[in-house]
Amino acid sequence: MGKLSRVRLVGGAVGALVATGGATTLAAQPAPSAQRPFSVGEKLTYDVRFGPLKVGTGALELRGIVPVRGENAYHAVFRIKGGTAFYKVDDTFESWFATDDLSSLRFHQDQNEGSKERLKKYEIFPERQTYGTENPGDAEQATSVNPLDDASFMYFLRTVPLEVGKTYTFNRYFKPDRNPITIRVVRKERVTVPAGTFDAVVLQPTIKTKGIFSEGGKAEVWLSDDDRRVLLQLKSKLSVGSINLYLTSSNTALASAR
Repeated sequence: MGKLSRVRLVGGAVGALVATGGATTLAAQPAPSAQRPFSVGEKLTYDVRFGPLKVGTGALELRGIVPVRGENAYHAVFRIKGGTAFYKVDDTFESWFATDDLSSLRFHQDQNEGSKERLKKYEIFPERQTYGTENPGDAEQATSVNPLDDASFMYFLRTVPLEVGKTYTFNRYFKPDRNPITIRVVRKERVTVPAGTFDAVVLQPTIKTKGIFSEGGKAEVWLSDDDRRVLLQLKSKLSVGSINLYLTSSNTALASAR
């Protein structure tokens, strides 16, 4: 496989990763803001690799709290940038989700991969269970109760009590036909990434779509086994190789392995 094809594949897989955070659901309400494992200003950075080949970097950042239609919302940004001299990837996913129940209020996807540019902007209305786009001709469509998008799901997941041996089913993704997502908590183990060595909880996520989290995939996600639940590492085996993310730095305190 040539470098161009590898980077093209990575660009698609990164989108799938965010989408993985995307599907969602649990009836339980999130913890009060003072008890949540994330806070405004948190920034996590990653190396993105296709097998042994480093093809880019990523960052997941909770930038602030802003008003959206009169409601306070977290503003989160996930960006992946990289490629080769022949093919560039610059994808940004932005989410605005309510500070009280973490429901998504607005979601933007800005994907620039090679010569293709795709920009999608969604307005999500939990109070009337619909969502729409900025295109005047598009009618609003039904959404899930307490909807979540690709980026906000990553934060919601960190509030779930992940117990080894249990399976969690989520039906909160804002596009109902993507539900449910299933999260299996398979084990705990120690993992070393560029940011250090940490105790981790290992998850196997599955969603109803093609890509790295498809039902036939073998994706695993490592979250820090502490009160922060930070994404430390992701690995997914595909027919043509593996897509991996590794945490390189964090401005939030993490508990090193003992």
